Amino acid sequence: MDILWWHWLVAGLALIVAELAVPGMVLVWFGVGAIGTGLLLAAAPALSLTAQLAAWTVLSCALVVLWFRVFRTDQHKTHVGMAAGETIGEIGLLVSAVEPFGRGQVRFQKPLLGSEVWACIADEALPAGERVKVLSVEGSLLKVGRNNKGEAA
Repeated sequence: MDILWWHWLVAGLALIVAELAVPGMVLVWFGVGAIGTGLLLAAAPALSLTAQLAAWTVLSCALVVLWFRVFRTDQHKTHVGMAAGETIGEIGLLVSAVEPFGRGQVRFQKPLLGSEVWACIADEALPAGERVKVLSVEGSLLKVGRNNKGEAA
């Protein structure tokens, strides 16, 4: 059985539609590779089945690598702990009281690392409503202390 150019087009469209059921932006690139192989076969109908499969594999893998390495590089990076320098020294308002070895919550006027409210810890008991300063970032928690200088938030 010979595979014709339109077989590749139908397979490509089927893979692109299958991406709707299996999200992840992977199948769509194999579908685009199949459509590209179909167009290549339409332009050069003497290609063997081995050459068609090789063209589909190379084109699909190249598109997947291009997508994940060039266009979607930010999707694989974590932001935890990376912007501690920007966070240290920020002034916030305690939403809930903090006890030593306990957790509270602090709210900032402007979002820090994408959130206005953060879980926090402190070395001393601090009541709700107290203005606090970020001393360090410890994992996903902010370590806070009293804002002794009376700085504005």
